[in-house]
Amino acid sequence: MRVREMDIELYRHYFDSLQIGRKSDWQYDELKPCGVNYNSVLCALSYDVHHGKFRDYQRESEEIIALLGLDADQTVLDMGCGTGAFAVHAAKHSRKVYAVDVSKAMLRCARRKAKKAKLDNIEFHRAGFLTYEHKAEPVDAIVSTAALHHLPDFWKLTGLRRLAQMLKIGGRLYLFDVVFSFNVDDSESRLNQWVKSTAERIGPTFAEEVEIHIREEYSTYDWIMESMLKHAGFVIEMANYKHELMAAYLCTRKGE
Repeated sequence: MRVREMDIELYRHYFDSLQIGRKSDWQYDELKPCGVNYNSVLCALSYDVHHGKFRDYQRESEEIIALLGLDADQTVLDMGCGTGAFAVHAAKHSRKVYAVDVSKAMLRCARRKAKKAKLDNIEFHRAGFLTYEHKAEPVDAIVSTAALHHLPDFWKLTGLRRLAQMLKIGGRLYLFDVVFSFNVDDSESRLNQWVKSTAERIGPTFAEEVEIHIREEYSTYDWIMESMLKHAGFVIEMANYKHELMAAYLCTRKGE
C-alpha cells in the first residue's frame, strides 16, 4: 500500500510539473514539498486552526497594510499566499490582489475564504517565486510571509530579482521569514531553545514542525538576506529581527 501511495504522489507531482513548466531542466523544482507538506489537503485544512494558536491574522494584516500604505487605488501581489489570510484582508483595502501559491490545497482554502467574503478582486494563481508570470502592469506592493525559506539561497535571490521586476519603481516589498541573527557559534543552543520554547508555548506538534524546518528547509542568516535584497534591486527601509529567529523587512524597489 505504501508503494502505491508513493507512486500516486510521484505521478501527481509529475503532472503538476507539466502544468507549471520550468524554463530549464536544471531549474529548482519549487512544486515539490520542502519540509512540511503543504500540498496535503489535511495540512491545508488544519493550517489556520493550528497557526491561530499563536498568530493574530487580522492584526498582522492590518500592520502590513499600514506599513505599505495600501489604499483602494493600489494593487498588491501576495507571493506564497497560503490559505489567503492576508490576501482576503488586503482585498478589502486595495483595488486588486494577485494571490500566488504552489499548493493547490492551500489555494482551495483561500478561494473559499474569498467567496465567503464576497470578494471578486482577488486573482489566484498556482505558481511560486520561480514560475509565476505576472501578465498585468507592475504592482504597487508585494507581500511574502513565511514562504521564501522554501528555496535555497541561490534560488532565493533569483526569486527576489523576479519579484523586483513585477513591482513598480518606488513600490514596496514586505518580507517576513525565518532569518537567523544569532552568532553562528551559538546556533546549537539557540535552535535547541527554539524547539523547547515552541513545545512549551504552542505544543509538541508545532515543535516537530520547527524541527522539520531546521532540518529540511532553507533558513538563512541576516547578513545573507540583506545582501540578497540589495542585489535584487531593493533598498531596505526597515529590518526588524525578532528573537534572533525571525525577520521582517520593508523595502523599496530602486530605479533603473
